[in-house]
Formats: sequence, structure tokens, C-alpha cells
Amino acid sequence: MVKEYCRPAAGKDSTRPCDLRPPTVLRKTVFYLIDHIATSPALQPWTDVYDFVFDRLRSVRQDMIIQRVSGTDCVAILERTVRFLIYASYRLCGEPLRIYNPVINDTHLQESMSWLLDCYKGGQHPNQDQFQALSLLYNLGSGRATQHTMELPERIRSSSAVQLALSVSRAFMERNPVRLLRLARRLDFLQSCALHRHLQACRTDLLLLYSHGHNCKNCRFPVHNLAHLLALDTQLTIQLCQAHGVNIQGDFVVFSKSSFTEPEVGKLQCPVFHELVERKQHGLTIDNILHGHD
Repeated sequence: MVKEYCRPAAGKDSTRPCDLRPPTVLRKTVFYLIDHIATSPALQPWTDVYDFVFDRLRSVRQDMIIQRVSGTDCVAILERTVRFLIYASYRLCGEPLRIYNPVINDTHLQESMSWLLDCYKGGQHPNQDQFQALSLLYNLGSGRATQHTMELPERIRSSSAVQLALSVSRAFMERNPVRLLRLARRLDFLQSCALHRHLQACRTDLLLLYSHGHNCKNCRFPVHNLAHLLALDTQLTIQLCQAHGVNIQGDFVVFSKSSFTEPEVGKLQCPVFHELVERKQHGLTIDNILHGHD
């Protein structure tokens, strides 16, 4: 039963049982939104699909909050909501603000993620390690997220997904972009989507470090080697270097700490879809991603 989100109005009773969908119906609603709306090739553009699904998922969470839904139905709904919002944060990152607002998406994602992690406390859930890892990757650099992860039970903290996310987080905190980008190649598609918003800052950091570490007028660094480190193709690597004042001479990069510049906010034309992320989607359908069947 799909219902449009309606903001509670002053003086209006929003808790009438006849207006609320029980947990089992809410779960079926979310599955319908994923299986028949979000993944339908007939519905285009996907920005319109996103707006529709985003609004209806918000309505689902509203009914859940009023009824204080918990248990397996709550976890199943929130897991698919978090996957949808993380996927959208990558797929729509290049859209203009009038079409897609990343701040609003982030707000709802953080709220849904926090609620989901609370639901995991005191119980055993098969996907908990995956979502603990996603939360850490999405919130790289957050002391709160790192502390939460370190306080997890040993069986969750020692899982391969969480250990990899912790390694990525450690590389980020230590300002080791080369190691971070190397570790990022081991992430699955959705984990890469969660990490995606940090990639540009990571690449800028790498160019800054190399501009100081290889600061010599006679030093020549091969462009294709730098492209591999940045996980970009050669042309995008050249564009990124030029945006940061790093000189390119033929097939070589000439690093200089005096010429390195930080681009103005909004001026850097960074790649929208990263090869580091995009190639991992090969063979995955949207319903595979949103249901976690990868």
C-alpha cells in the first residue's frame, strides 16, 4: 500500500489506526517500491523515480515511528532504505541541485542508518557486519563512527567487511591516500558508493603530498603511474592535475610544492562516475543492489 508522505499538520491526529499501515504491510510496500518502481526500466528518468521512491519511503518511516515498529520487519525496511539512499548518493551525484539535493539525501540516510544500527543492538542479524562497514565508510573521518565500530562485539568487529572498512578509515585518518585508494579496490559496489563522496578529497590530498615529496625540477613522474594511483584514466588525471596547478609535460608530471593550488569550492570539475566504483556494478541489477543480493 503506497502512500504519499504528508507532513503532520497542527491539530490533526496522525495516529488514527485506520491511517496507519501495520509492519507487515509496510515491509510489502518497501519491497513493491524496489521491485516494481526503483528497478523498472520503463520508468525514466531515474531522478523522477528517485523522488517518488524517496517520498514513499519517508512515508513508510513515518508510519513506523508512530507505531514504534521494531524487530525483523523494521530491520528489513531500514536495510533497504539505507541501500537505496547510498546508491542514490552515487548515481545522482552529478545532477544539478534543483533535481537532486545531496544534503537532504544525507540527512535521511544518516537518520535511517542510526535507527538501523540501534535496531542491531542486543540481537543477531545476518547483515549487521555489512551495514556497520557501510556506516564507517560513509562517515570517514568521524570520531563517533570510529568509536562506535571499535565498541562492536568481537564477532562483528572481526568480520572481513568491518576489518576492511577499519583499514580504509585508518588510512584516511593517517592521510595515506595511496593506501586508501589501494584498499578501495577491494570494496564491493555498494561499499564503493558509500566511499565515493570522499574520493575527491583523497585525490587532492595525494597530489598535495606528491607535490611536496617529489618537489624537484628535474623529477619526472609518469602520468600513467599517477593515473593508476588515482584510479582514474589518463585524461581525467591530466585534468585533475591542471585544476591543482600541477604541471604536465608530455607523458610526465612535474610536481612542485610552490605551484600546487587548492581549487575554489565548486570550481573543480571532478569526474561524476569513477571507474573505481562503476566497474564493480557490472552484472548487478538495481534490485540486486537494493536487496543485497550481490
